[in-house]
Amino acid sequence: MRITIIADVLGEENNGTTITAKRLINNLKSRGHEVLTISAGKSDEEGYYAVGARDFKIFNGYFAKNGITLAKPNEEVLRHCIEKSDVVHVLMPFSLGKAAVRVCRELKKPVTTAFHVQPENVSSHFGLLHSRPFNSYLYRYFLNKFFKYVDYIHCPTEFIARQLREHGYKQDLRIISNGVDPAFAPVRGEKPAQYADKFCILSTGRLVKEKCQADLIKAVRLCRHADDIQLFIAGEGPLERRLKALGAKLKNPPVICFRPKEKLAEMLNACDLYVQPSYAEIESIACVEAITCGLVPVISDSKMSAAKFFALDEHCLYEAGNIKELAARIDYMIDHPELREQLREKYIGYAERFRIDKCIDKMVEMFEDALGGKHRKQTV
Repeated sequence: MRITIIADVLGEENNGTTITAKRLINNLKSRGHEVLTISAGKSDEEGYYAVGARDFKIFNGYFAKNGITLAKPNEEVLRHCIEKSDVVHVLMPFSLGKAAVRVCRELKKPVTTAFHVQPENVSSHFGLLHSRPFNSYLYRYFLNKFFKYVDYIHCPTEFIARQLREHGYKQDLRIISNGVDPAFAPVRGEKPAQYADKFCILSTGRLVKEKCQADLIKAVRLCRHADDIQLFIAGEGPLERRLKALGAKLKNPPVICFRPKEKLAEMLNACDLYVQPSYAEIESIACVEAITCGLVPVISDSKMSAAKFFALDEHCLYEAGNIKELAARIDYMIDHPELREQLREKYIGYAERFRIDKCIDKMVEMFEDALGGKHRKQTV
């Protein structure tokens, strides 16, 4: 197939959506499919079309600070690619994606979409992260302005598919994990010498409000074993300076920095525990990468996060926002290494379902169904 991927946001691999998009593109190409990609940034890759970034005038600084670049809706480029495509896949419900869907409808080209932008990812920028009315409004806005014009939506988890159903989405929802790169595998590693005597905890994600890394830092301060803990936060974002200032109060200040895929895989295999404190997660591929490496997680039970469904034991969950309970869970895991070892094997087996090959199989099936006009009976 010749597949066009429309990605309003596709820059550095420092966020889940970009990582997911590039894995999809590369894996489709490795299977022999021809992939055309339309996005804002420049690239020397074959089949890549850059349309430039939108100009938000006085807000450009804010967008840059948050690592956000949205693409211009260049209709000439869209038509050039869509006309010669078998199927089009749109990743985000923004200007470029909206224009792409409009052109697909006009040219009668099969189009699929994905739900990668959780309303909470948007509302957090307005100080309304926990506002149910505003987040519900965003679900309706995305539906009325974008998703109601398409028949297929890729949902990374059953959690987000149920959220869509509850908010009136009636499309063919395909529940397909974003998948884990083969670089993430359970290979035990050694801790760096300076941390050999520490209990090492890792958390991964953009340094933004909805990821709640501040809760983790505060919880470590409350731990009985606080002096023996070394915290690592792998990510970058606008809250980096604030988190470092908060972490400076620990005996062992956290190491906060972005880590590329290979280095992150090494860390996951060397650490003792993974913590996922996020309030909002459509899938949390970072948590999936951790359990794929056999690293036992402690996860927030937030109602707005799919990550809680990865918990295979009650000691792997804590009440969202309850830093005392999180501290108690961490202390318990430190005190019970035998439990962590038992759970390690369970998680390695559980994570097999997230292998990228299996997920790409399902994505290709969705594209083929769109091409053939096949719709599934919905069960969520």
